[in-house]
Amino acid sequence: MSKKLLSQRHPILYFIAIWEKRIRRSIRWKVDSKTYTSETSTERYPYRIKKHQSRLMRRLGDTEMWMQVNKVKNLEIAIKNINDVIIKPNETFSFCKTVGLPTKRKGYKMGMEISGGKARPGIGGGICQCANMLHWLALHSPLTINERHHHSLDPFPDDGRVLPWASGAAVFYNYVDFQLTNNTNDIFQLKLWLTDELLEGELLVNNELAHSYKVQERNHAFIKEGEQYYRTNEIWQRKIDKRTGNTVSTTLIAKNYGKVMYTPTAEQLAQ
Repeated sequence: MSKKLLSQRHPILYFIAIWEKRIRRSIRWKVDSKTYTSETSTERYPYRIKKHQSRLMRRLGDTEMWMQVNKVKNLEIAIKNINDVIIKPNETFSFCKTVGLPTKRKGYKMGMEISGGKARPGIGGGICQCANMLHWLALHSPLTINERHHHSLDPFPDDGRVLPWASGAAVFYNYVDFQLTNNTNDIFQLKLWLTDELLEGELLVNNELAHSYKVQERNHAFIKEGEQYYRTNEIWQRKIDKRTGNTVSTTLIAKNYGKVMYTPTAEQLAQ
């Protein structure tokens, strides 16, 4: 049996550890050489790079649905800070810096968080769905993803999943962040909104790009070690010349590996 960390055995130490990391990140925001995004534009940029949508409510094991209902409210608050943000050349978008600390005072509710492979309630829980959306949009663009974390666990069986496993981005204010840097000469615009059933998003740009981008999953597998299953895959980005249709480059974005918290079906194991 693995030993628990000291901070896991004593909640006050866990609290102190979190705030130490938060203070370190806040200092880094002030002293690093990055220029963070600060402007928005309600004028819609003319060229769409990618559009995507994800369901707001999903069947996730035995998760109580009230947490997902509250998640929708949390998303509504978070996207108000992200929608219409523009990323100028040499600027960096930080999810945590842009959204801020989720608190009750801001209207956030107890939504679903993933901790220790289980769903549990937490203030602002569920806003990772925004980060997932932004990561998927960015993968289809020349933006540089310079900070991205994924959950090291696969807690729930796939239910209507349309994207590769572990293609999202975990966030936890403020030291588990998702960051994009614009190393191009163009200006990008983020668009996020909710419908009755969906979170929808677009990535737009002020000039037409010479290249398009495709995302591929490779080497997906369930691996059994003893009685425990693990899941692994690779996420690759293919850059394509729009004029010729030729592949310019293929880049490995991430290698993912995570502990599976359910028993995979025979169909999943055969894939």
